[in-house]
Amino acid sequence: MASVSIDGIVKNYGPTPVLRDVSLSIADGEFLTLLGPSGCGKSTLLRVLAGLEMQDAGSISIGGRVVDGLRPKRRDVAMVFQSYALYPHMTVAANIALPLRMRRLTAIQRLPLVGRLLPGRARIAAEIDMEVTRTAKSLDIGHLLPRKPGQLSGGQRQRVAVGRAMVRHPAVFLMDEPLSNLDSKLRVQMRAEIKELHQRLGGTFVYVTHDQAEAMTLSDRVAVMLDGELLQVAPPQDIYGDPSDRRVAEFIGSPKINILDGVMRERGLIDVAGSTLKIDAAALPGMHLSLGIRPEALHLADQGGQSTLTGSVRMIEHMGSDLFVHLDLAGPDQPLVARLPAEYGPRITPGQTLHVGIRPERVLLFTPDGRRLRGQVELSRASVMPLREAAR
Repeated sequence: MASVSIDGIVKNYGPTPVLRDVSLSIADGEFLTLLGPSGCGKSTLLRVLAGLEMQDAGSISIGGRVVDGLRPKRRDVAMVFQSYALYPHMTVAANIALPLRMRRLTAIQRLPLVGRLLPGRARIAAEIDMEVTRTAKSLDIGHLLPRKPGQLSGGQRQRVAVGRAMVRHPAVFLMDEPLSNLDSKLRVQMRAEIKELHQRLGGTFVYVTHDQAEAMTLSDRVAVMLDGELLQVAPPQDIYGDPSDRRVAEFIGSPKINILDGVMRERGLIDVAGSTLKIDAAALPGMHLSLGIRPEALHLADQGGQSTLTGSVRMIEHMGSDLFVHLDLAGPDQPLVARLPAEYGPRITPGQTLHVGIRPERVLLFTPDGRRLRGQVELSRASVMPLREAAR
């Protein structure tokens, strides 16, 4: 396996910039996910890394070797595509074996009739068959080797695509949204299998997805992309609990983080939505701020007061063990979503006036241009609920 270094990659399609000076280092054996909405450039970056696209500027190194200008097959990477890219006329065994046949057999040895008569061909073919069988068994698809892709389910096809990548023993595995074609139940199952596969192989994985649950549950680190730029690269718990940019905070989390407009009244007091919150922040009086409050950071309060917001219940979503309560706060366009335990359900009705309390240490502050404002109050990572729990 190998480390990956991406240095100053720029990619344009005509006058349209797709990647803007992207730099990223991926450690040997790390599972890194490129996360972002459609059109942010994450798949383009993966294709540049694979050699399927050429960058306009910048350099890529794999295992300390500069691979700029090298063809894909010489970069020692294996890619699993969103569509799986299996050959429909070939069996599962033939699809998995194809990379080995192309690498180990000459063009003449691959001929269906003449090739079988050449010396050494039978031995190489037997070795390939053994590796294919071993790989298929490790993915629990050994019984599917005689079948063709059209006879497989989506999850089985995905395993075949992974097996075709595994059999090459590449330096780096590249995965471009491999679970997007599966239903939600199967996605959860395949996430666990990919995680186990990474732990078993100890390889370097670069994974592309727009699904934040996949990114948070699979990754050692997450690289959040938007409009061709890397906004933040950090472990999942930091991406969720300690975002460095408002755009990162808004993209990560389900339900979405609440963003409220506030004004610094004086040191330690912020006016927001008709209430006053006691938050010690490094801001000057009169400064406009954006307050980011995760829905699970709110709790019911008996009455209004300091560090409490008051609003009218607009809608209630029953989510099993949780209750998502949508409130309209004082002031124009100031909605708020609170995540509360389900047992509060009988006590809350639409139109009701509700008071919700806020723990100041759970509030994220952002400047008007979206940068994180870090004051004297430090966030406690242990108190921040991970997305894998929040998304349930």
